[in-house]
Amino acid sequence: MQEQTGTESHRILELLFSYMPRIAAERKMDNLLVLMADLGRSMVSADRCSLWLIDRESKELWTKVAHGVDELRIPIDAGFVGYSVRTGNPLLVEDAYQDPRFDRRSDEKTHYRTTSVLTVPLLDTAGVVMGVFQAINKQGKDPVFSQQDLERLALTAVYSAKTVESARLIAEQEATQREIIHILGEASEYRSKETGDHIQRVAEISYALAKYYGLSEEEAEQIRLASPMHDLGKIGVPDAVLNKPGRLTEGEFCFMKSHAIIGESMLKTSKRPLLQFAASIAGSHHERWNGTGYPRGLKGEMIPLAGRICAVADVLDALSSPRCYKEPWPEERIREEFELQKGEQFQPELVDLLLEHWDELYGPYRS
Repeated sequence: MQEQTGTESHRILELLFSYMPRIAAERKMDNLLVLMADLGRSMVSADRCSLWLIDRESKELWTKVAHGVDELRIPIDAGFVGYSVRTGNPLLVEDAYQDPRFDRRSDEKTHYRTTSVLTVPLLDTAGVVMGVFQAINKQGKDPVFSQQDLERLALTAVYSAKTVESARLIAEQEATQREIIHILGEASEYRSKETGDHIQRVAEISYALAKYYGLSEEEAEQIRLASPMHDLGKIGVPDAVLNKPGRLTEGEFCFMKSHAIIGESMLKTSKRPLLQFAASIAGSHHERWNGTGYPRGLKGEMIPLAGRICAVADVLDALSSPRCYKEPWPEERIREEFELQKGEQFQPELVDLLLEHWDELYGPYRS
């Protein structure tokens, strides 16, 4: 018996060592919920395990990780999970259909037969219930969950609650950063009498080019989020230069070129990785593949990739849109310009990708 207990303890430790680093490294909520539900299921040898979260706006409980099914939503006070939400207490049920608190709607929707059940509330740092861990149908010789199973799921629930709360805080912080970036980007465009739609179009074109180039979803999304700051430095350029309808003098052009360094300097002092990444784009999106760009005359792959990508997107939108100093160029002239600047202003591979996906990337400008 002692040997069996030792073997089971070893199994639990192996599970924790296997899952904890993966959970700690994961930042996407959906993926976190999947990992934690898998851990809970393995910890108590359940057929299914779900981590239900409270949607207070709709007064529902929802889960995306009930094994074998898609997203489920139930009223916040429904069934065993609803009981744990209301009371803050765990449950150990041997036969669900003999318990009046059981809500059969989930079984009816999924054609599943629930028997034994565990529920454990997830509490935030203030002690408020934020969700419920639920394990269904014990597997193995004994078809009923034990008190030890309940204790193990409770331990998993404590760790999961802290992880979910942390992930929500990070998501909120990132959303705030994104909003700040967009607002500042729009502010720079407003000063130059260009619409905020410009920064959004540049962001979407940059994202698409990054994906076509072979970057991961995470890398492409980072470029989409940071690229709206590419012209932040225009805040430091005089209005008379920014909005001059005619050709700039040499001195005025020097003022205009300064916006790359100004934007980079404003952003690079931030401790936020996304803003530091945006600083790199702001300072490099006017560099040229052949080394004749500004502000540093970087050449080829010395130019940060995100800056090379944003440069293509920025010029495509600039040529395709009306500005204070010009009307939109005709479509064929824009294509010809990119072909002409392939290997000169722009990285050849990025021009090839732009032309290969021309209808998709230029199409919105035809309407």
